[in-house]
Amino acid sequence: MLAKLATSLPEGEGWIFEPKWDGFRAIVFRDGDDLLLQSRDLKPLNRYFPELEDPLRSQLPRRCVVDGEIVIAGPNGLDFDALLLRIHPAASRIKLLASQTPASYVAFDLLALGDEDLRESPQQERRRRLERALASVTPPLYLTPATRDRAVAQDWFARFEGAGFDGVVAKRADQTYQPDKRTMLKIKHQRTADCVVAGFRWHKNGPGTMIGSLLLGLYDRDGTLHHVGVTSSFTAAKRKELVKELAPLREGAAEGHPWREWAQWSGDQRMPGASSRWNRGKDLSWEPLRVERVCEVAYDHLQGDRFRHATTFLRWRPDKPPAECRYDQLEETAPAELKQIFGVS
Repeated sequence: MLAKLATSLPEGEGWIFEPKWDGFRAIVFRDGDDLLLQSRDLKPLNRYFPELEDPLRSQLPRRCVVDGEIVIAGPNGLDFDALLLRIHPAASRIKLLASQTPASYVAFDLLALGDEDLRESPQQERRRRLERALASVTPPLYLTPATRDRAVAQDWFARFEGAGFDGVVAKRADQTYQPDKRTMLKIKHQRTADCVVAGFRWHKNGPGTMIGSLLLGLYDRDGTLHHVGVTSSFTAAKRKELVKELAPLREGAAEGHPWREWAQWSGDQRMPGASSRWNRGKDLSWEPLRVERVCEVAYDHLQGDRFRHATTFLRWRPDKPPAECRYDQLEETAPAELKQIFGVS
């Protein structure tokens, strides 16, 4: 079951609110000693999170299907980057990471128990059964908090963000479980930032056809321009227009470019032309632009010093000097204590 984006928490009765976890969505199938951790795209996750298998076998009901999220809680909140590192071909590397940064599983729905299929039961009944089934779980297994109080959910929305939560999910109490349908609501933080446009990638159709995405940068207090993410929310017509619009900025762009140390315009995972295990096989080459244009984008939140998700292009800012596009413009949220849920500091 999926969620659609909403701009605010819904009003009225009949809603159940939960924190929106920033991790890997995973359904657990347990039948005795048989255990499958399955991703949203139906891929097995067991080998990437071996430290979860024994706790899931020992603490979940003997036959059940549970929906939830795999997360890693670090000292500064939920660490999505640490999750990404787990998708590695070497078992030895996964074993090392599992001991250094162990994962947790947060359950938020119960789809089956014993021989009983609960998908046609209302959300409030599934929640009641889930609370009963997981009443005695201990770390690394957790039951997600839930409330019917909108004021409490609004407090979570503001207070838990610093710990890496995506926002709040709202579910109708009387709703059945509907796979592949966006019947839940997700309320996420949305903010804007003025960013330097320092490069671009061509569209998958090939060089010279359309612009695929713009590479965004922000200056730190020492004047270093950091790659912070991309924006690619353009229509096909606009992508074609951008080819001509950005052409003058390509002239002489490589000379003195702040990212010129990246040989052949590529480098490690923090650099614009970077390859990773998630995008291997894709053309990640990029073209530098003279650092003269500024655009305003909408974003949800930062992961470290980069935008966690792709941003939404809003408008050009010809009135804004690139040098003023600094990190200090961004709204900062004081880290919330994860011990509210995890009991860690």
